[in-house]
Amino acid sequence: MKKLRIILFLIVMPYAYSQDSLHIEKKSDNLPAKKNPLDIGDLTINLNPSGDRWIKFTLSSQIWLRSIENNPGTQVNGVPQDQTYDASIRRMRLTVQSQVTPFYSVYFQVGTNNESFISGGGTGTGATGAGKRAPFFIHDAYNELAIIPRNDFQTGKPNKNNVYVGAGLHSWNGVSRLSNGSSIKMLAGDLPVFNFPTIEVADQFSRQFGVFVHGEFDKLNYRFSINKPFATNLTPAVGGGAVDNNKSGKLSYAGYVYYQFFNKEVTANAFLSGNNLGKRKILNFGIGYYFNKQSTLTQPLKDVFESHDTSIFGTDIYTELPIGNKKKEMGLTLYSVYYNYNYGPNYLRLSGVLNPGTPDPEFKGETALEGAGNNRVLMGTGSIWFSQAGFVLPKFSNILKVQPFFNYALKDLKALNQSGSYFDAGINFYLYGQNTRIVAQYSSRPLYDLSTKRIFDRKGEYLLSLQIVL
Repeated sequence: MKKLRIILFLIVMPYAYSQDSLHIEKKSDNLPAKKNPLDIGDLTINLNPSGDRWIKFTLSSQIWLRSIENNPGTQVNGVPQDQTYDASIRRMRLTVQSQVTPFYSVYFQVGTNNESFISGGGTGTGATGAGKRAPFFIHDAYNELAIIPRNDFQTGKPNKNNVYVGAGLHSWNGVSRLSNGSSIKMLAGDLPVFNFPTIEVADQFSRQFGVFVHGEFDKLNYRFSINKPFATNLTPAVGGGAVDNNKSGKLSYAGYVYYQFFNKEVTANAFLSGNNLGKRKILNFGIGYYFNKQSTLTQPLKDVFESHDTSIFGTDIYTELPIGNKKKEMGLTLYSVYYNYNYGPNYLRLSGVLNPGTPDPEFKGETALEGAGNNRVLMGTGSIWFSQAGFVLPKFSNILKVQPFFNYALKDLKALNQSGSYFDAGINFYLYGQNTRIVAQYSSRPLYDLSTKRIFDRKGEYLLSLQIVL
């Protein structure tokens, strides 16, 4: 922890005490940007003189430095380790969005995720390491048609209602705001991952192929989709819990709607912001769902198989409020969501982001249900309540903004004999608006005993994240 404080001090202090009054801020994906003559704006190329046909580029990267308290019985690169230090690329993305005509647009995003010194390697890694040459892959690729546009094609005036339809590999998800969350406008160091109910199982990094419709009916914002999930084919253990197996090939159905009590957000793409530094008065209440028939499988008796449906529901509330004197630029951000998951009997999923560890075959101590490294109970049949809060401190610099935050998750899952509490606490340091962010965060997770399915220990993880968006 002491090392992280020293690194953070060296990075942040030169900016905090700078006398440079330059203010640069990227336009938000969801909120109109405040006009500023020094704003770098978007990387946009106009395709005609009127500016209603254009192509826009976005570049972003998130670099992680961590100190991980490993689960019992962990080895890293064949060596037993209680604690591991690592550096990694959590996300790196290139987004291209084009308004081909006033009513037709294309969205395309490629990138890489989760490359560290030992994980995320792709073709060409070779025999000397597993973390090299992580592949870029397609995240989003879809076309969209405006049936009723946000602004009238002829007059340019806003329409009270709008409707858009599209098709492709997309992120117009159901369930909750966080299930549609922006990875560059997060409140904490990362998204909690369980907000994506089929992440990297029946989807590709939270995306599925399908058709979607989204838009607004006055203050009601909505999105619905019908999709073809990615194929899964796991074989369940006899008498064990449900596993992912959708060989019957059923379609999935998803939707999310939220009512906007105060200011409205502009959903120019699928991603909803989790943090705008409390600049505008926002209060939204939402509900959503995801449903896929015959998507998991159990084997209650040898060679006897039963299929089960996946049904997930969520309800949430999101608010951002400017606080106090406007000159102080203080703001409060609050979010809370309740998820109810049903994947079939005793379905349980374990995962650790950028997990560097593997099980140590020589370990003789108490073994965690989660396994090695930083693995945790991610989600399963049952419920999860998640809340987060952030507060922008009073302005003291023209360049730097400081925002402490806190996350809490309570997981009550059927396959376990005790509910578990997970939390993250940290501070955001924003340089030049939300173009550059430095995050210092500590996370704590419970560990479950393999036999009793009850908590016997806790482990932590320290994170220093460096993010830039252009």
